[in-house]
Amino acid sequence: MPLVRVHDLLTHATENHYGVAAINVGNYETIKWAAAAANQERVPLIIQFWPGYDVMLHYIDMKHIAMIARQFAEESEVPIAVHLDHSWNYDIAVTGIRKNFPSVMVDGSSLPYEENVALTKSVADVARVFGVDIEAELGHVGSGNSIDDITNSDHYTNVDQAVDFVEKTGCGSLAVAVGNAHGAYKITPNLDFDRIKALRKAVSVPLVLHGCSDIPHEQLQEAVRLGLSKFNIATEYFRACYASTCDVADPAKKESGNFINLLSDAEQGAVDFIRSKMQLLNPNKFSL
Repeated sequence: MPLVRVHDLLTHATENHYGVAAINVGNYETIKWAAAAANQERVPLIIQFWPGYDVMLHYIDMKHIAMIARQFAEESEVPIAVHLDHSWNYDIAVTGIRKNFPSVMVDGSSLPYEENVALTKSVADVARVFGVDIEAELGHVGSGNSIDDITNSDHYTNVDQAVDFVEKTGCGSLAVAVGNAHGAYKITPNLDFDRIKALRKAVSVPLVLHGCSDIPHEQLQEAVRLGLSKFNIATEYFRACYASTCDVADPAKKESGNFINLLSDAEQGAVDFIRSKMQLLNPNKFSL
């Protein structure tokens, strides 16, 4: 099946009332396992890569992630899209376009509003030339370690501003702040469903929820019901991969064990985790 565009996939999800799991990856195995989960579950998926300030770009080049992910997507029996997550400046975003990501997020959410608009528009203008989809962010999706980031509604996405932002920038999807945050949560988040309703009613493009790891299941399903389309999952997936590897590792084989066999044995636990998230985001049991 051909590689699909993120925008087309999110439009399909909205029309068919399911949420798309957007799984962050970091190497061959995490990509392979994500694609396997999608094909077993028979539900579309987004494979995405966070370029990371100090970690991921020193671990693996963006071009390698794009190449591997696109290959798995092109050979998949179900639609898979490929996306570059959280480019924090113009250079990273355009590098992602140059390195063959068909969809890129530009994150100017920490900037003053007009600067966020200018940055997002400048990237969207370049992306349009190459047929690349652009996700942007408005509002402050901060850290799960900060209670203020999670609970202070001053950080949340302003509905009127979101309408203006989408119109001025031409972004294809919008990540919103509604009580969600990145990484592990210090307290249980409580999503602002009234704001989600208002945003979905006012904004014309698909809406994205970052920081979906450990958000209570019933809240994620309500967010799907209210029309959010893309659900980013990183922390929980990497945790699941780690746990699955630990489960199959045998300390007694420290001197004789085979690393490749270890990774192969760890696959099922990681695949099962992703399938469980896809099922959660698919309350109406859509299947291809």
